[in-house]
Amino acid sequence: MSTRHGTPHGTSATGARPPCLDPLARLRAPGDPDRDVYLTGTVFLDIILTGLDSAPVRGTESWARGMGSSPGGVANMATALARLGLRTSLAAAFGDDHYGDYCWDALEQGEGIDLSLSRTVPGWHSPVTVSMAYEGERTMVSHGHEAPQPEPAPACPPPARAAVASLTPGRRDEWIGQAAAEGTRVFADVGWDETGRWDPADLADLEHCEAFLPNADEAMRYTRTECPKAAARALADRVPVAVVTLGPEGAYAVDGATGECARVPAIAVEALDPTGAGDVFVAGFVTGTLAGWPLADRLAFAGLTAALSVQEFGGSLSAPGWLEIAAWWQQVQGLTGQAPAALRRYAFLDGLLPAPARPWPLRRAVPTIGFRAPA
Repeated sequence: MSTRHGTPHGTSATGARPPCLDPLARLRAPGDPDRDVYLTGTVFLDIILTGLDSAPVRGTESWARGMGSSPGGVANMATALARLGLRTSLAAAFGDDHYGDYCWDALEQGEGIDLSLSRTVPGWHSPVTVSMAYEGERTMVSHGHEAPQPEPAPACPPPARAAVASLTPGRRDEWIGQAAAEGTRVFADVGWDETGRWDPADLADLEHCEAFLPNADEAMRYTRTECPKAAARALADRVPVAVVTLGPEGAYAVDGATGECARVPAIAVEALDPTGAGDVFVAGFVTGTLAGWPLADRLAFAGLTAALSVQEFGGSLSAPGWLEIAAWWQQVQGLTGQAPAALRRYAFLDGLLPAPARPWPLRRAVPTIGFRAPA
């Protein structure tokens, strides 16, 4: 039990409530792991600037119409999973500064994430990323120092239904194979290959993964193919489920075991800030997979959660919960001119969602750290 700030895990000093829906309720049984999802990585403090008319120009000053601060890095994924009702455990190093305190409190007390495997590193300051969003894209500047050894990931990862791993080209992470050997279902994405090799042999840990979720550019480079569909089919020879994200065009997936393919178009939205959208997509896909949904439903749900997230600013702050999803579904069904086929794609939500208690969209982000709203 983590008691860094004197508040045991599971309580909330910020008034945050537990998720209103447990997507795995019908599957839970005595003897199941306490954790639904385990992940490890680096937590950044994200400072997000929005409302920029253009990219910053050298030698000039630009003003942003919007600003927010939130835990970033691996915290984007952890928050997205927790808001979808999954019991999420994060092993990470936190800086020994106010930024680290803020991120720890926001994750543990605000989101109910288990940080019992995390630690504070004396004398180490938190990594920081400044993200500038404009024209539907983002530019980021980061600063930080490598955390002292040992790594925060435990030698033996804890029992969990699933784990999310970010693969590093050319490097094996021992915990991934250990988790898979213990029956944990591993979902993986990958970062940009700075070496330019794009050698499939550099993704050796794929042998331990149940699903791999790269974007289209990454998938085509690793498979030496010319289109995302061909890339997904090639990846399905190496991993049971290959999902290739197509940005504004949706996503395509292949189940290598059954041969099933699915493509779901993206929901057209006005994007404010795409920070963390890929993490939210993965969280939605993991949720649907653990709940036992069909492949196309998992893709649709993942795309929906990502679309809702880009309409808010901040990676972890923008991750939707079940009430936001329910409010969107209620609203979109009431709009005129909706294509019946498009609505049917999300009909599986009818038997799942709670009644929305708040209007949508919601504004989650706050202007800055320590902001005190007027009484």
